[in-house]
Amino acid sequence: MDVKIEKKKGIRGIKPAYWAYAGLGIVAIALIVWISLSDIASTYKVERTGINIAEVKSQKFDDYVRVDGRVEPIRTVQISPEEGGIVMEMVVEEGAQVRKGDVIIRLSNSNLDLQILNAEAELAEKQNILRNTQISMEQDRLNNRTDQAQLELDVQRKHRGYMQKKKLFDDKLIAKEDYLQAKEDYELAKRRHSLINQRLNQDSIYRLAQVDQMEDNLANMQKNIQLIRKRKESLNVVSPIDGELGLLDVELGQNISAGQKIGQINDLTAYKVTGQIDEHYIDRVHKDLIASSARNERDMSLRLRKVYPEVREGKFKVEFVFTDKCPDNIRSGQTCFLSLQLGQPVDAVVIPKGSFYSTTGGKWIFVVDPSGKKAYRRNIRLGRQNPEFYEVLEGLEPGEQIITNGYESYGDATILTIK
Repeated sequence: MDVKIEKKKGIRGIKPAYWAYAGLGIVAIALIVWISLSDIASTYKVERTGINIAEVKSQKFDDYVRVDGRVEPIRTVQISPEEGGIVMEMVVEEGAQVRKGDVIIRLSNSNLDLQILNAEAELAEKQNILRNTQISMEQDRLNNRTDQAQLELDVQRKHRGYMQKKKLFDDKLIAKEDYLQAKEDYELAKRRHSLINQRLNQDSIYRLAQVDQMEDNLANMQKNIQLIRKRKESLNVVSPIDGELGLLDVELGQNISAGQKIGQINDLTAYKVTGQIDEHYIDRVHKDLIASSARNERDMSLRLRKVYPEVREGKFKVEFVFTDKCPDNIRSGQTCFLSLQLGQPVDAVVIPKGSFYSTTGGKWIFVVDPSGKKAYRRNIRLGRQNPEFYEVLEGLEPGEQIITNGYESYGDATILTIK
């Protein structure tokens, strides 16, 4: 006889109700693992010996910036010849003291000599032409005056003949035709005399204008020769100011062109200091700010004379001058460390500068808890800065401890465990 086998509930004898409890357990375990992993990911262990811990302080904040400057002559004048040529002689060497007008180098230019000879020859030719023209005009003038005198005499004679014929005609002693011929000859003589006078006046005006024009041309040519000769004088390159010949970049026999920079003169009557400032301060740096520097136990005061507008590689150039007499032992090229005052000292909460800024941008920092065993990430807001401190505007209180270095290795950690 067959026996009926009953089907068991669940898989392998496990009741379905147990599956609900198993699922809850798995979820709980997963939650614990996730929390553990999350805590591990947000926590980073650091050695106390490898970190710098600083205190947040409340003190006077001195608003200044440090500038590494270089001493330079107050003025540098470029040496450039007005005329090109071949260097024939170097009269002075680099580093020599020169006076204004002293010859530095002598040049030679054969083309310029040829231009002078051609200009002088052309001038002589024009002068000969002018003299010949003046002689010819004078001869024409004398000939015209002779014609004028002859015509005046002719007018007088024709007038006498006309008056005689008129009287005889009035007395009916001669024919009318003789009278009319005498009258016509007299009137013709007068017209010819009038025309010669007009010609003399026109010739005089023309001669004066022509002579004036030629004399002006000669004067211009003489000026041209003087300028060319002056250009020849420019072959002696001279110092434009009193000073020191700081650079002379030429060699004997070298062919240099007009306007080419061949050297410079340094004006050593005074000095200036040039330096570079980070572009972070570009909105706060302006003319007439005061800077100070200590040299050989002597404090020096300087004034910001010029701010260059161009920013290169994150920095901009500035230029200072001494407000007092320059130190006697200062030399061009020396390094000068300046403190440029941007504002008056004020009471502020400050933290020391550190490498954290390059990673956080000053937006957050790790604050050490009172136990000293952990540090927590906190958002902050910084204001001004000087070479030593940052000004804290929000997020920190005096007396708190902060970590100032090692941020490049902390990653996304929000908690540091200090061992």
